[in-house]
Amino acid sequence: MAGIELAGVSTVYPNGVRAVDALDLTVADGEFFALLGPSGCGKTTLLRTIAGLEQASSGSVSIGGADVTRLEPGVRKVAMVFQDYALFPHMTVSENIAYPLRVRRAPKPERAETAARTAAGLGLAGLLERRPAQLSGGQQQRVALARAMAMSAEVLLLDEPLSNLDARLRLEARTFLKRLQRDLGLTTVFVTHDQAEALAMADRIAVMSEGRIRQLGSPRDVFQRPADTFVANFIGSTPMNLLPAQVRNGRVEVAGAHLDPGGPHPDAPVTVGIRPEYLHEAPEGITGTVSIVENLGVTSLVTLECPQDVTVGLTVPEHEEPPVGSVLTVAPRPGRLLLYDSDTGQLT
Repeated sequence: MAGIELAGVSTVYPNGVRAVDALDLTVADGEFFALLGPSGCGKTTLLRTIAGLEQASSGSVSIGGADVTRLEPGVRKVAMVFQDYALFPHMTVSENIAYPLRVRRAPKPERAETAARTAAGLGLAGLLERRPAQLSGGQQQRVALARAMAMSAEVLLLDEPLSNLDARLRLEARTFLKRLQRDLGLTTVFVTHDQAEALAMADRIAVMSEGRIRQLGSPRDVFQRPADTFVANFIGSTPMNLLPAQVRNGRVEVAGAHLDPGGPHPDAPVTVGIRPEYLHEAPEGITGTVSIVENLGVTSLVTLECPQDVTVGLTVPEHEEPPVGSVLTVAPRPGRLLLYDSDTGQLT
């Protein structure tokens, strides 16, 4: 068993910056877990705190049921893959993979055998004598993963390992990493600022901001029901519509329209959240003038200029784009309208 448990973990730098703030988190054994958030939110610091590269200022870190809070990184049974892969340029692929065993003073034959076996499993068998400069970005990433695998670690920590790859390689690497993690059953914590990566790969996601977790849940939960307006703004390839509104007499008044909130809500000012994907043309709803149409491939993003200076976006299938200047009325699909407290930004 190699689950991870953090209890009240804070990481405070000498200059007083609180990068991780009293955080509680449990990652299940064998889970693919994503830490997601914008730059500076504390996700990489948290990953390095799990690894032991940063010392927790308070709280405890447990791996596999054992308290490792004060243990050195080398005895925590974790392997880490960095954003820049951190390969030694003067070493061959085989030497890079076997380097952790060299540090442990393993016999040379054992190092060579482990490097060959691990490389074969990652499609690197024919590249063992090459150096990093002779490899593509995707191959370098696999060498970094192979080096981590050679450590026989119980936990794999990934710090934005796909960010240096081009778009096509990134898609291929996502599939490869997910399959590898599933086959090995390794507990994996994956740091990324790319919400598409987190949604595609993770079993669960923690969305972070200012050293704290804003929402914890499955990719579907986080996408469909963001816990607050920060998460709603951050998650989704097209931004969620967040519109000023008022609940009055059981209806939501927004942009000159009256919508059904889908349940009882007290009269109060609110922020309406509707994903562009969940809006459709309807006889009644929010009416606006088409101002922009953006081609996204199989769909297009349509921007409507609506009453009360409100802008609304919706996606439509290809070849169904309305002409710019036309008037369109749209409504949310049943159950897809979310209400957020105007003061706290929390989902009501």
